[in-house]
Amino acid sequence: MKPITLRCSMLPKWQRHLRAAICESRSQKAGLRSGQVSGSYSQRRRFATPVDIKVADIDSNDPREKVVILGSGWAGYVLGRQLDKRKYRVVIVSPRSYFVFTPLLNDTTVGTLEFRNVLESVRKKKSSLEYIQGWADDVNFADRTVTIEPSVLDPDVGHALTGPRKPNEQQTARGYAKKGVFPHGPWEKQVQMGGTGSDQVPTFPIHYDKLIIAVGTYSQTFGTKGVRENAWFLKDVRDAVAIRRRILELFELARLPIIPEDTKKHLLHFAVVGGGPTGMEFAACLSDLLRDDLSKIHPELMKFVRISLYDVAPKVLPMFDASLADYAVKQYRRQNIEIKTSHNVEELRKGFPNDEQARQDQDSQVKGRVYTIRTKEEGDVGIGMCVWSTGNMNNPFVMKALDHVRRFPTESAQITQGKVTDPMQRQWIIQRDAKTGVILVDDHFRVHLTTECAEGMKEDEKPKAYMQDVFALGDTSKLMSGALPATAQVANQQALWLGKTLNKYPSPEEFRKQQGFTFRNMGVLTYLGGAKAILQGGNGNGDGKGGGAAKGIKGLAAYLIWRGAYLTMTLSWRNKFLVVVQWVAVKVFGRDVSRF
Repeated sequence: MKPITLRCSMLPKWQRHLRAAICESRSQKAGLRSGQVSGSYSQRRRFATPVDIKVADIDSNDPREKVVILGSGWAGYVLGRQLDKRKYRVVIVSPRSYFVFTPLLNDTTVGTLEFRNVLESVRKKKSSLEYIQGWADDVNFADRTVTIEPSVLDPDVGHALTGPRKPNEQQTARGYAKKGVFPHGPWEKQVQMGGTGSDQVPTFPIHYDKLIIAVGTYSQTFGTKGVRENAWFLKDVRDAVAIRRRILELFELARLPIIPEDTKKHLLHFAVVGGGPTGMEFAACLSDLLRDDLSKIHPELMKFVRISLYDVAPKVLPMFDASLADYAVKQYRRQNIEIKTSHNVEELRKGFPNDEQARQDQDSQVKGRVYTIRTKEEGDVGIGMCVWSTGNMNNPFVMKALDHVRRFPTESAQITQGKVTDPMQRQWIIQRDAKTGVILVDDHFRVHLTTECAEGMKEDEKPKAYMQDVFALGDTSKLMSGALPATAQVANQQALWLGKTLNKYPSPEEFRKQQGFTFRNMGVLTYLGGAKAILQGGNGNGDGKGGGAAKGIKGLAAYLIWRGAYLTMTLSWRNKFLVVVQWVAVKVFGRDVSRF
């Protein structure tokens, strides 16, 4: 009897896959024995082989334009997602490897949401975005390169920054050498030295075809004594972690039998500085936590609890209509939140109030116990913590690294005003807003250059130019036509407009012919606690005037709109699902008050 021969098509599917795998394995082994490597094996092996960083960065085989985005906030991350990856190779450079959904960050400080519910990772399994974890240190517009300082070992990442960063042991060349990262490696020859002093920081350059500056801003302290060292800020996820831990820590301290009642009054006094939406929403979220959860866990401590909100302005929420702002103040007073307007904070220090010795010797005071906030109107007041939310300051990278232009970028810059015989003979600078120092951009978000007037030259004859390949978005920039609110809504719209326009018109000639950006004011929302909020809508023209929702909605209806709007704005379907699940879980089971 002849043996029956089965064709592959007659075999079950799992047997066909198994046979293919066995054949591939045999061919690879045969290739290795004969000194030849199969294509699939070579592809896997390539990632384990050291690659020269200069070749890897330029990647001459990639026909796409390389777009380098500085920052992973609203403007940078949304633009990176929006750009067409078939046309652009997108590289995000940021000290943090994630995007924070800031409108819901307050909820994470009290356990209404978990921290990962408001994070979107830049690195994703199916994402085409490339990512380098580092700080932008310098830009050479003529050579189209950005100098990057690694931030992988930087402890400042994830915290709100309030001023220029100082080199730390882990970030310096010496620190990298101790960790076994620097200077050993295939990229050793490409590393340069930045920073100052003996502990210089290793840096390296990357090339770009288009550069997007979206580095965001720092937290503003106005130079108030002790704020930078002793306040809690709320700008990033690690700030939220620290605030949540401190709130629960204060209740555990006050619960100890060795703590006197006078000290408990100080420990459980929560101060919030800043009468804008962020400060007001944090106070509301804290009030919810106290009323719904901690009052049931620590009922005997509730008589010591106080929440005070300080603001230097005569009224809070100045961006809202007066009737809505008054409604908000009434709601806060019902929740026993003290609104202290026209108060000037002079100092924030460690130690008890009216303790002159502690004031003079701050180094001897233990951090984490009682603090003192000093105002011009009230003097010393004992508190357990101070959350500082008084606005933004310009990023030092924008102020210093972009303070001058080394060489005029002749290949990308277009002179728009003035007679310039040889632009290389002039010292060019980036146009900035005289008051804030942020970058001035046109309605296409292109960065503009200017130079000093020659003797006898009028201001309207002053040479000016713009760079076709450099853009600035978000809080880093200001439109020449007028300032827009420093909100997530503005940055999101700017990023979407620029991404769509660059996708459709990639060449500079076509791009500049398109109609410029117009902001559509969709309104502003603020949560007031107790399932109440206020909403002041816009008419879509950017001025906030008009009928309908512009007159304002308040109470439960505004709260439902607030939740629905932010749930819709959440970028990933994963987080949309997790946010809803967490809201339901908190409603049914309460907030998690474990301290970790």
